[in-house]
Amino acid sequence: MRRLAVALTAALALGVGLTACGESDPVAGTGTGETREITHSMGTTKVPAEPKRVVVLDTDKIDTALSLGVTPVGAATAGEAKSWPTYFGADKLAGITEVGVLTEPDLEAINALNPDLILGSKFRQEKFYDELAKIAPTVFTEKVGVTWKENFLLDGAALGKEQQAKDLLAEYEKRAKDFGAKLGDASSRKVSIVRFMPTEIRLYGPDSFSGIVVGDTGLGRPERQMLAGKEDKRMDRVSPERIAEADGDVVFVTAYGEKAAAEQAKVTGGTLWKGLSAVKAGKAHVVSDEIWMTGIGVGAANKILDDLEKYLAA
Repeated sequence: MRRLAVALTAALALGVGLTACGESDPVAGTGTGETREITHSMGTTKVPAEPKRVVVLDTDKIDTALSLGVTPVGAATAGEAKSWPTYFGADKLAGITEVGVLTEPDLEAINALNPDLILGSKFRQEKFYDELAKIAPTVFTEKVGVTWKENFLLDGAALGKEQQAKDLLAEYEKRAKDFGAKLGDASSRKVSIVRFMPTEIRLYGPDSFSGIVVGDTGLGRPERQMLAGKEDKRMDRVSPERIAEADGDVVFVTAYGEKAAAEQAKVTGGTLWKGLSAVKAGKAHVVSDEIWMTGIGVGAANKILDDLEKYLAA
């Protein structure tokens, strides 16, 4: 596989010309068309101006590609989720080939797809970068979640959809702000975000993907979930015995996979959960994990706004 990947790299190198960063210039004497230079977490990479065969290795990348009208030829899946974002509809996912999971991409499957661009994450796939870059031009974002907007714009630029990405992000941010304004004193309503994992329960803070989306509306968060004094404000853990710390004016609950769903059923069926003020008021809502947690893109962000409008607008 490595010998084949090297051969592919050599063939690609023959068709790559020098371009200025951020510009698109014709590559003379080749059939590869124009290229652009993209600066990313692993360096600078020349990518096709209009990539046609894109492989994505993280959940935010598939959201980004589909939001921008690009159907990947291959995509990794999110472990326990074992699927791609169904909120785009089955027709949008048809024809995509599975290429392993986020933390263990299948290099042979990727190579077989003959991609002209690979999008991934340094946070998840750094150790695979050199091998991926031998297969096709590879662009990595740095972090996950907290930088989702920056990641969206970088991936959009790599896909040749930079302006469209900027427009979609601006539309989302305006929608979020307008929704919060319609609520009146949005900051006085404390929104709790709880996620059941196979082996733990998490409370999500202001720097998580869903936390950022909720924050963009101006809605408040319970003091416990502001994670004051913590360096990492994405999320914290809570035991079933301390589930009272998950309370808020409204609670949104997700579960990552079947084992987590079983734990969710066990905890939410108990007296401590039923004692939460939000639960007593009928304001605890089960929502989609793939939207609130693993989507991490503008498509999922808009779906979170759909949920907020559904449960809070009234």
